[in-house]
Amino acid sequence: QMWEEAIALGKELAEQYENEMFDYEQLSELLRKQAQFYENIVKVIRPKPDYFAVGYYGQGFPTFIRNKVFIYRGKEYERREDFEARLLTQFPNAEKMKTTSPPGEDIKTSSGQYIQCFTVKPKLDLPPKFHKPVSEQIVSFYRVNEVQRFEYSRPVRKGEKNPDNEFANMWIERTIYVTAYKLPGILRWFEVKSVFMVEISPLENAIETMQLTNDKINNMIQQHLNDPNLPINPLSMLLNGIVDPAVMGGFTNYEKAFFTEKYMHEHLEDHDKIEKLKDLIAWQIPFLAEGIRIHGEKVTEALRPFHERMEACFKQLREKVEKQYGVRTVPPSLDEERGSRPRSMVRSFTMPSSSRPLSVASVSSVSSDSTPSRPGSDGFVLEPLLPKKMHSRSQDKLDKDDLDKDKKEKKKEKRNSKHQEIFDKEFKSTDISLQQSEAVILSETISPLRPQRPKSQVINVMSSERRFSVSPSPPSSQLTPPPITPRTKLSFSLQ
Repeated sequence: QMWEEAIALGKELAEQYENEMFDYEQLSELLRKQAQFYENIVKVIRPKPDYFAVGYYGQGFPTFIRNKVFIYRGKEYERREDFEARLLTQFPNAEKMKTTSPPGEDIKTSSGQYIQCFTVKPKLDLPPKFHKPVSEQIVSFYRVNEVQRFEYSRPVRKGEKNPDNEFANMWIERTIYVTAYKLPGILRWFEVKSVFMVEISPLENAIETMQLTNDKINNMIQQHLNDPNLPINPLSMLLNGIVDPAVMGGFTNYEKAFFTEKYMHEHLEDHDKIEKLKDLIAWQIPFLAEGIRIHGEKVTEALRPFHERMEACFKQLREKVEKQYGVRTVPPSLDEERGSRPRSMVRSFTMPSSSRPLSVASVSSVSSDSTPSRPGSDGFVLEPLLPKKMHSRSQDKLDKDDLDKDKKEKKKEKRNSKHQEIFDKEFKSTDISLQQSEAVILSETISPLRPQRPKSQVINVMSSERRFSVSPSPPSSQLTPPPITPRTKLSFSLQ
């Protein structure tokens, strides 16, 4: 399932097939595989293996592992207990150490075998090509692959124990291990080449915890936006654990420990860090709001009371946080996932049965109730304005019909929807300029090869065959029809 590595090798092969061997059949098959790999990266959820630090202490071990620490990559869904059992089967005489602290010289120089094993967390090291934020589904691969640094955090208490608030004096002793090569490699385990330790103050630990919580909420929101079919249970547990004060207590413990006058007076150097923690608390509200919105859309009727209680708790939390720490808006990344504008906005500029935008010519041909204003037309498909032969009694009759038609269209335009009115306003200036332009009169002589039809039939033909609207000509451009055989006069605007 390391599709990222397969894609890199596939690109090397593609270069050979395309430019060296000219084997296009193999190239096409390879490109199809690459396309499938890219799709898998985005859609398939891969299990994240755990990493374990294993120390072999004592003179009873072989020299190549004696008093050394190694980082092992566990199997899929393998727990630490199962890994330890598998490890101890290789060394049945070894004794498992109970503590995670580094052993003393007495153990290292003893003749026995002592194995120390504990879980470590890999440190994300993104490749330089990701110079801007990308989807969590893409980044998740690099959280457990191509990693070389691992950390283990151990809580340490300093000073007097506070029974009311354990966060006030909770320090973190963090050990960072760097392996000789990146994992996974040709082996599933590599030796640790360097170890160093840092101490994290209680306030820094609180900032880190809040940042991780916000990232976790944001990542889960993105997963549900990308895949609406994801189960809702993990989202329910995450949101309820943060919102409901009866579950976790929220960040009230941080307020009691660090936002007091006493702490601020004793730790003047932590003023900036306290402001950062307040900012992270304020930023959690829009993330929670988005998560609860998604939860409300996907929740089942059986869980509806649970959701309503969570909403009530969140309402109280939101009022309190926004009053104390200010209001934050949802970051743009969430808006982009949901779309830059709603669908109704998109529909307002396209017809329901056509993906093409409306042109100037189609505005007057579509009525407000979506019924075709021209016989024989569906009202939506734009047809080319081509001259057709028409039987007309005179130009005056055409002008009179057009004036009547214009009056009817003006009445219809009053009943237009809001979207049509917006569209008409956009093109108002264009219509005016077209009406003021000089009309072109096309005339064509039709020789009567058979007796002319009665007037009633001529009117019927006109009403059924006229496929486009004829705009009235200015009075100065009207021409008197000559007293010869009937001819058709068509006038339409220059576009």
